Amino acid sequence: MVPTPHGWPKRQSWCVWIEPTAASGPATRWDQLWLQAVEAALASWAELVTIHRSESRESAQVQILRRRPPLQRGRASHGRAELALATNKPGDPPKIEPRVVVSISPGQRPDAIQATALHELGHAFGMWGHSDRPQDAMAAVPGANPVLQLTARDRATFMWLHQQPGLPGNEPTAAGGQAGCH
Repeated sequence: MVPTPHGWPKRQSWCVWIEPTAASGPATRWDQLWLQAVEAALASWAELVTIHRSESRESAQVQILRRRPPLQRGRASHGRAELALATNKPGDPPKIEPRVVVSISPGQRPDAIQATALHELGHAFGMWGHSDRPQDAMAAVPGANPVLQLTARDRATFMWLHQQPGLPGNEPTAAGGQAGCH
């Protein structure tokens, strides 16, 4: 894992927006299966980090989209997390906030969607690296069976990450946390 030039893109709490599902029609059933799998992955991460749900895509630090990521360097993928750093408000030092767009393909079995979401959300929540063990959620190459829960190694790496210095302006406040969603 490698930090950004400004520090590790991590937070104590995250605002997450999930693309709404179809309200009716033939896509409703498949959208609901996708949503259930993503919610299960979020629940696993919620054991380690505070997750606030945002009604507004623009105010969320993590946006989860129901779509297959575009080809990258000629390679197809079922999921991708893309990080951008945004200066949230002027000051000395400026507050640099991580913004992550997570694309998760709906064209998979529900357990594969959950495993993909678990992995890509790991990136979104700051783990911008991969494990060399296929049984870990953060494996570079997944094993034969989808990983549906964080392993002890995934958790230990996440805890190590949270001991590292973060982006300017993103450390917990004296009140004991970071602000919720706006």
